[in-house]
Amino acid sequence: MIIVLKPGIVRKQETTILNEIRKRGYTPHVMRGVARIVIGAIGDELTHQSLETLAMAFPEIVESVTPVQKRYKLVSREGHPQDSTIDVRGNIIGGKKFQVMAGPCSVETEDQLLRTADAVRAAGATILRGGAFKPRTSPYEFQGLGQKGLKLLAKARRQTGLAIITELLSENHAEMVAEYADILQIGARNAQNFQLLIAAAKTGKPVLLKRGLSMKIEEWLLAGEYVLAHENPNLMFCERGIRTFETYTRNTLDLAAIPIIKNESHCPIVIDPSQGAGRADLVKSLCKGAVSMGADALLIEVHPNPAEAWSDGAQQVSIENFGQLMQELRPLIAAAGRE
Repeated sequence: MIIVLKPGIVRKQETTILNEIRKRGYTPHVMRGVARIVIGAIGDELTHQSLETLAMAFPEIVESVTPVQKRYKLVSREGHPQDSTIDVRGNIIGGKKFQVMAGPCSVETEDQLLRTADAVRAAGATILRGGAFKPRTSPYEFQGLGQKGLKLLAKARRQTGLAIITELLSENHAEMVAEYADILQIGARNAQNFQLLIAAAKTGKPVLLKRGLSMKIEEWLLAGEYVLAHENPNLMFCERGIRTFETYTRNTLDLAAIPIIKNESHCPIVIDPSQGAGRADLVKSLCKGAVSMGADALLIEVHPNPAEAWSDGAQQVSIENFGQLMQELRPLIAAAGRE
């Protein structure tokens, strides 16, 4: 069941409802939004007292009570029909403004990062991406600069005003990464690392959850449920391509995930065309498709000199090409009813 409380209630009133939910045999999960508090009550509705009477018993506190049949009750649109929005340092993800997150695959040097940050900001990006910890298939490949990379990202934020998104790989690093980052990214390889999802949720920072390499959409939604179930309402899904039999591209970007997630969930959806194709020459077309199909944001890899990148140079667009891409996206963003 999803219980939506009325705007402006005080903590004592919230506590009253939480106690009533527990009294009736359910476990409450609180999601604090900008305007309202939403409570997901988890329990067997066949063996416990109904919660639908809460709206009548506490009309001054409870706005609505909605039963949810999906397994992913908290991320489901059934109980939360309005789109959720996430405020990241004043940048609203999921609202009317279309957001672009851009930056290098890996933080390499101060000069490389700051040059990229200045350029993507000038082109219109509002969030800087960059990997400080890198999950690499081979142990001999560049693994990232670690905390040094986080400090460079923080310096880029001070210089440009851009918010920061970076990947979290380990539960042990959750607090450290959250200290520097504005959004925690959970990558494809960790999409069902449930303890990591819980650790990310508990930091209170917004979480971007990428789809796993071979993950069904229901599994993806259930993974996202872990974030909301641990009282962090700031979840966004990120489609970054799935593994298929096709070898022409690195992955197969599933743009159909956009309307599916929009139909199933209230959480924003982001598209990563760089990982999605693994080829810089396809990024522009995939971005245009994502905007046209209703995505809320893009996550694009940009590098001053992709040929010299320490990781994944083939999928990173140059600063010049990124600027051109942003110009070409503007009329499509407007046509999609976004700003």
